[in-house]
Amino acid sequence: MGELAGLLVAVFWAVLVTLLAVVLVRLSKVLREATVLVSAVTEQAVPLLQDANAAVRSAHEQLERVDEITANVQDAAADAKALSSTVAATVGGPLVKLAAFSYGVRRAVNRQQAGPAVPQQSGEREELARLIRAEVRAATAPRGGLLARVRRAVRG
Repeated sequence: MGELAGLLVAVFWAVLVTLLAVVLVRLSKVLREATVLVSAVTEQAVPLLQDANAAVRSAHEQLERVDEITANVQDAAADAKALSSTVAATVGGPLVKLAAFSYGVRRAVNRQQAGPAVPQQSGEREELARLIRAEVRAATAPRGGLLARVRRAVRG
């Protein structure tokens, strides 16, 4: 019986060693394939990283250009605003005065045509002159419109 037990143990060990040898052969194949895969990924990853680096640099350069363009547009907008306020202050004031004067003259002419004839006495003429001056002052009085706001902004 001892011989049979020894034979069974020897067969068991032979089968076990054979199974372990098969497993080790398959494991070595898997490790070789993994090594090949890692080297292929490494070969492809390096150019991809270089391309990504180049893309990031290009994007950075474009952002710098956009910053320069934005600064130039801001400068141009500030210049346009200054020019607009200068034109409004230079041309706007006389235009408002001219419009007010023409409005006062029209009102006076309309009143003259609707009312009695031109007064002949000096007191009546002074009264008419006072009315015209009052109309011109009322027409040139500052209002809450755009030109009044521009005038206030220009004056400080």
